Amino acid sequence: MAEELLIGLASIIALGILAQWLAWRLHLPSILLLLIFGFVAGPLAGVVNPDAIFGDLLFPLVSVSVAIILFEGGLSLRLDELRKGGRIIRNLTTVGVLITWVLTTAAAHFVVGIELWPAILLGAILVVSGPTVIIPLLRQVRPRGNVGSIVKWEGIVNDPIGAILAVLVFEVIVHGEMGKGTALIIFGAAKALIFGGLIGLLGAGIIIILLKRYLIPDFLQNAVALMIVVMVYVACNAIQSESGLLAVTVMGVILANQKYVSIKHIYEFKETLRVLLISSLFIILAARISIGEMALTRPSSWIFVALLIVVVRPVMVFASTIRCGLSWRERAFISWMAPRGIVAAAVISVFAIRLIEIGFVNCSFLVPLTFQVIVGTVAIYGLTAPYVARFLGVAQANPQGVLFAGAQGWAQSLAAKLKDEGFQVVLVDTNWANISSARSKGLRAYYANILSENLFYDLQLDGIGRLMAMTPNDEVNSLAALHFNDIFEKSELYQLYPSGKNRRNQRSKIPKHLRGRFLFDNKVDYNYLEARFRDGAIVKKTTITEEFSFEDFKARYGENVLPLFAIREGRLKVFTDEEEPEPRPDEILISLVEPTFEGNNKKPASG
Repeated sequence: MAEELLIGLASIIALGILAQWLAWRLHLPSILLLLIFGFVAGPLAGVVNPDAIFGDLLFPLVSVSVAIILFEGGLSLRLDELRKGGRIIRNLTTVGVLITWVLTTAAAHFVVGIELWPAILLGAILVVSGPTVIIPLLRQVRPRGNVGSIVKWEGIVNDPIGAILAVLVFEVIVHGEMGKGTALIIFGAAKALIFGGLIGLLGAGIIIILLKRYLIPDFLQNAVALMIVVMVYVACNAIQSESGLLAVTVMGVILANQKYVSIKHIYEFKETLRVLLISSLFIILAARISIGEMALTRPSSWIFVALLIVVVRPVMVFASTIRCGLSWRERAFISWMAPRGIVAAAVISVFAIRLIEIGFVNCSFLVPLTFQVIVGTVAIYGLTAPYVARFLGVAQANPQGVLFAGAQGWAQSLAAKLKDEGFQVVLVDTNWANISSARSKGLRAYYANILSENLFYDLQLDGIGRLMAMTPNDEVNSLAALHFNDIFEKSELYQLYPSGKNRRNQRSKIPKHLRGRFLFDNKVDYNYLEARFRDGAIVKKTTITEEFSFEDFKARYGENVLPLFAIREGRLKVFTDEEEPEPRPDEILISLVEPTFEGNNKKPASG
């Protein structure tokens, strides 16, 4: 028996991580594969039986895990984003929640045929969206303007609101009196807001004080932060059920926006833990669905999912954003970003059992219906959002621009040449003279540390798809590549070759996962470029043709020519030390050449 439980537990973790990896490789929403893996491992194969593995601890563990996930989501919310989108976010999380609740309830009752009170409960639960799906989607889509921050805030804030609403509705169902139930809802909502906010503030304050006074050693910071998150969640739930989700979200927001201590390590730890928790939770919850409960063959359930996508969400968004300054394209994009996620799955799994216990015998259908909503919304939004965003003109397809870490003179020359070719460029430096010089040349430049925690939210990365770390500090270059690992693809993170006499040994000592790809050539470090530009080298544009090949170009400009980039049909290719540059005909070559060759009258077709 013990061995069977151990196999089941190991299967949950292994299948969850495997699904995440496959989703990354196939560029699919991870929740889709997690639900499929969970259903196959559970009701089909019988390998995973969550009730047998966890027993009475199952739902407490799920609840705590959801709290940790929402805390991590709160850490990604910046109050600065409310300057432009605060009114819209307020409307979406108040008026929008009410509209979604009413319309979803009506659809569940009249289309699917669910009893009124369970339909009201389901409507409350489905006001939530899925930040665990939305945030990766936003990183992939990278929408222009502030629509991304609006969708992110709505997704994270709505999760605790939906959970609290579900609890209050359930209390009304239990008491069975509308008058008394209405009072319970008002009183419960007030308690949740007051105690959730205060206890969340207290938890964040404790962490800040402990870190500021160095009362916790580095190796215990993550453990203590996790302990306080769990304690805040449990304490708040003891006062008002599910208000702990609001408390941990508030706690995350406060920690993310304070200026007293660095929480980088806590954020990184929670992000890693979030991946493990989400992977395991979806496997566990999907494995609990029996084949007999699946509603895949019922047309009414699919009509319900379709109504949520094409009617409920657009009506809610357009009603909530009247006279808010958004274009119809931005409103349409927000209307197409409402996948449901782990909170909906976890909450409905708990309340379906409780409804059956108090006499609603048909409520076992709520769980598979909710999972059908999750699968349907994640599949539709997750697979189509990038294309919809590009169709609506709120995101750029395959952004080709460059973020430069370092704004020294020769980095400005590279950026200026790329800008002349139509690419977006942004330079970041801590040297104000470099920033002033770059701005005087018409380049977008920011005075900031490339490793700053707030940099993601301060920069406008529209059209930017890669990083080139070119500071004189090799460690900063490697850290910058790690810092932007969640923003750009790993293949688009570049840094200069390490400096020093034993550069080849230094290169072999730096693991690939702890650095970016090395730029240009293994001889090209910061000192090399400094020397070349100091001696007068220039950045040159040349069109490679059938008549003037790359070999002709090298013969023309000598052995010291350094190919930097190739441009073909609006796409930028960055040369690295991994392969020999081989520009093809009809490609534009950007290279570093000696100035003496410019005086020669024999020139190629373009230069």
